[in-house]
Amino acid sequence: MKFLWTEDTGAGLHFWKLVNQLFFDNRFVIESKESNQGILDALSDLENKADDKYYIAFDYVVDNQDIRNKHRMLKSIAEKSEGKVIILDMICFEYLILAFEKLVEWTGTSKTDKIKIREKVLSAIENHRINLAKIDDEKTLQYLAGFKRYSTERVMKSLVSELTENEKWSIKGSLMGECWYNDCCISEHPDNLRCGNPEVEGGSEKMRILIQSESVQKVLNQI
Repeated sequence: MKFLWTEDTGAGLHFWKLVNQLFFDNRFVIESKESNQGILDALSDLENKADDKYYIAFDYVVDNQDIRNKHRMLKSIAEKSEGKVIILDMICFEYLILAFEKLVEWTGTSKTDKIKIREKVLSAIENHRINLAKIDDEKTLQYLAGFKRYSTERVMKSLVSELTENEKWSIKGSLMGECWYNDCCISEHPDNLRCGNPEVEGGSEKMRILIQSESVQKVLNQI
């Protein structure tokens, strides 16, 4: 069997289940281990089944020492697994959404300041971190300096939360916002909430466009 293990719960786990359904025809068993440590614990308890493979969606940023240590342990396990454990090359689930080329167009967000910061941050991503030396925009640097506990992952989560603040596009709940995967356009919602301009309204089509995006495909190409 093929397993995909993630630390994500809620919307992140839902995303991987939709990827499995729409891109892999449900060939994987998708499981949340609830944390990076949970993934390590589960791998240490594996029974050595010859035909099983484990694809690990492990959030990895190099400016968080605890994550770096856990990733080092994960690499050691993978190297000894004879190809049974494959680590997916990713920063975090939120980065996949933040880097989606149609994010601003689809959600209809009007936060022009955060849209500009998103552009500056994405252009400065290098080796699983934001390379501050590549940012010369003062407002972006001020935004990043405002984090009490700064890390690339925290920045990604904060930015994507602001740009998907409408509940119909939000990725903060137990599921992804319904406009990501349902046949809907929220301009038709009775509360007249802001709607972006997806070129398609069908849920499966929208998810397939997201899955085919450059950031997601970079991860999936390892599978």
